[in-house]
Amino acid sequence: MLDEFLNISLKSIKNKGIRSWLTVIGIVIGIAAIVSLISLGQGLQYAINQQFAILGPNLVFIMPGGLFGPGGAASKLTDHDIRLIKGVKGVELAGGIIGKIAKVKFQDKIVYPMVVGVDSGDTQDILLEGTGVKIEKGQQRFKPGDTNKVAVGYEYWGGKAFDQPLKIGDKITINDRRFTVSAFVSRIGNPDDDSHLYITAEDAKNLFSVKDDYIEIMIRIKDGYNVKVVADKIKEKMRQDRGLKKGEEDFNVITLEQVRSSVGTILDAVQAIVAGIAGISLIVGGVGIMNTMYTSVLERTREIGVMKAIGAKNSNIVVMFMMESGLIGLIGGVVGCLIGATLGKIVEYIAVVQLDQTIVQAAITPQLIIGALLFSFIVGCISGFLPARQAANLKPVDALRYE
Repeated sequence: MLDEFLNISLKSIKNKGIRSWLTVIGIVIGIAAIVSLISLGQGLQYAINQQFAILGPNLVFIMPGGLFGPGGAASKLTDHDIRLIKGVKGVELAGGIIGKIAKVKFQDKIVYPMVVGVDSGDTQDILLEGTGVKIEKGQQRFKPGDTNKVAVGYEYWGGKAFDQPLKIGDKITINDRRFTVSAFVSRIGNPDDDSHLYITAEDAKNLFSVKDDYIEIMIRIKDGYNVKVVADKIKEKMRQDRGLKKGEEDFNVITLEQVRSSVGTILDAVQAIVAGIAGISLIVGGVGIMNTMYTSVLERTREIGVMKAIGAKNSNIVVMFMMESGLIGLIGGVVGCLIGATLGKIVEYIAVVQLDQTIVQAAITPQLIIGALLFSFIVGCISGFLPARQAANLKPVDALRYE
């Protein structure tokens, strides 16, 4: 019985021709939006989780002033702060980072990247052992007494920043001071981080005429200690040292869990907005299917009368029309999935090839595709329920008389 209804439904959809395709446009748009944007959101979430997994859970970062923003003169991070932090129970390592935008020249080309100064002790240990930053080639670490050496990010040795890739031993100038390329830093995944240059802390202090003005203090917590508890103790001790009240801090103590939570909240909000937009498209598509099915009932009134006259039950008529509307929704879902997956991969390709952003990925999972197809089929069935019930309630005699 079901296979007969399926054949009848397929023939009906085929006979409608262009009208069937116009009917599914709303479903196609909605499903395409769901598949493309949710796949990009899931891909981004996966990439971010990978980054957090590389960083590890036992790192704490302290920044001056506003969150992720520069601090004023009254909110500097200094060597005194580092010594204070090292005295907090549970802190294993603590080191500061000096960073400023600088003029960098190689051959005839000039760029203005972030130049980062790291010491040869705690800061370098945290950076290379806990943040996912690795040395791909060249000198593995800065040694005490090293001067005028620079480790360059992927943008330079990958051939993105200058006309030709930098090589180990090449000479570049930073603020008109000559440095030798000593190492290649591993690719991080976005052009801003991958364009960083790393020099020793002493070189950075001399180059930028600073003593102990850090843009960030990196802290590694000992195994077995609760990171949040230690972070709170650090915050309290720094607040007391600076004579500040709770809530008036001129610095920020940030754990990776806080960053993960903030990013997760933003991604959830974005996906909720996407779902809302897609939902509107699906409602439009559902109304289109309902309209088409009402028209189909009118066109097939005599056919319905014949079927009921030879013994078809009301439930048979309902199933037949709902199957047809469900198939229309499913066809829209299939087309929408193809378009959405294609759009997602196009965005990923543009991000990787044109924008050099490896963190943007389109995760086209079987669960996403199956869910989208089921959803489109259900929307189609629901949209066809009222027309199907109208068809089932027709009296055979009235239906046979219908012209």
